[in-house]
Amino acid sequence: MQTKILLDEKDIPTHWYNVIADMPNPPAPVLAPDGSPVPPEALLAIFPEALVEQEVTDKRWIEIPEPVREIYQLWRPSPLFRAHRLEAALGTPARIYYKYEGVSPAGSHKPNTAVAQAYYNQQAGIKRLATETGAGQWGSSLALAGQMFGIDIRVYMVRVSYEQKPFRRSMMQTWGAEVLASPTDRTESGRQILARDPDSPGSLGIAISEAVEEAASREDTNYALGSVLNHVLLHQTVIGLEAKKQFEQINDYPDVVLAPCGGGSNFGGAAFPFLADKAAGRQVRLVAVEPASCPTLTRGHYAYDFGDTVGHTPLMKMYTLGHDFVPPGIHAGGLRYHGDSALVSQLYHEGLIEAVAVKQLATFEAGVQFARAEGIIPAPESNHAIRAAIDEALKCRQSGEAKAIFFNLSGHGHFDMASYDRYFSGELEDYEYPAEQIDAALERLPKVG
Repeated sequence: MQTKILLDEKDIPTHWYNVIADMPNPPAPVLAPDGSPVPPEALLAIFPEALVEQEVTDKRWIEIPEPVREIYQLWRPSPLFRAHRLEAALGTPARIYYKYEGVSPAGSHKPNTAVAQAYYNQQAGIKRLATETGAGQWGSSLALAGQMFGIDIRVYMVRVSYEQKPFRRSMMQTWGAEVLASPTDRTESGRQILARDPDSPGSLGIAISEAVEEAASREDTNYALGSVLNHVLLHQTVIGLEAKKQFEQINDYPDVVLAPCGGGSNFGGAAFPFLADKAAGRQVRLVAVEPASCPTLTRGHYAYDFGDTVGHTPLMKMYTLGHDFVPPGIHAGGLRYHGDSALVSQLYHEGLIEAVAVKQLATFEAGVQFARAEGIIPAPESNHAIRAAIDEALKCRQSGEAKAIFFNLSGHGHFDMASYDRYFSGELEDYEYPAEQIDAALERLPKVG
């Protein structure tokens, strides 16, 4: 009846796992708008060489630098919990486990890559980083990492989140970052958006456009991204690698792995190490859980698209709702990006992983049920995985199967209580993105070549 499955600091992974090594097909190439391949060296304009190498390598294991592992010791290895009280509340024979990433200083999984990115930029002599953030978890994580490595951070925060989550903003400022509500009038990208819509709520795509533009225009500044790119998902695999060791410790193994999915770092970090086992023949389901209000994998189109709204980035093949997608201003946490990781998208397209979309009210219902059973108040993003895990456990109650269900509890909700207030007062509502708006956005996809 063990509740916490713990590892020692010596068990922090020494290497990140690169899923490309076990994919049945090589990743689709990154393209320019004319259809020509973009060489890796083109990325050196905004990224340090070490991260560009990680972006394109097919090596299975990438060594984690010792200074990064030393900082990881502040919160890693994170605990794996057996959710005994939730199992009892649900009356399920299933065994429910969750990896709790809310123990990091920033309260989420995002520092796993923020620390790595700040380290490599410092090694390259970079003094400033520009970035975007949606719900604020990534921005606060990079602010923390920048403080640790002496790097100035400017964060373009999606305006609707900037207004909804003032304490995330306070966290970033506490760690020394400058935070701007995006779109701003500081960049050409922001001015273009504001000219069309002065009241724009912003989007991750818009904020990325602003941050990339700034990084490309200043020699002392690089760009850092919190999700989507290969090297970001690579750094997050410490989650799944630790979880596999913890399951070995208790002689168990998940039948299904669930994680929230917006850009893909949360899901990739938890699930990719288990994909290595799946590639070797082990039976395990890997399920990405996204909001019905931003249904990238479940209702998007698999095509080449820009990673940002204005078109500063190369074209990546991914599931997309269209680069000019602007999500509704509801509280879907940070899972509101128009596209998805190219790696996650390709694995989904090839049938190696699954995806489900869940509605907002059901996710908060699940988060409250979890909090009342297990004590931890989850971030709204994490509630998506909790919803899917509870649904799987209820299926087991009906079938009598004692499956092992594992999900990534990617962060706590202490800075998201305004959204819980809105849920309790009945102000939150379900929203499914209209099919006609998806169709219209997809018609505006770039015509490659």
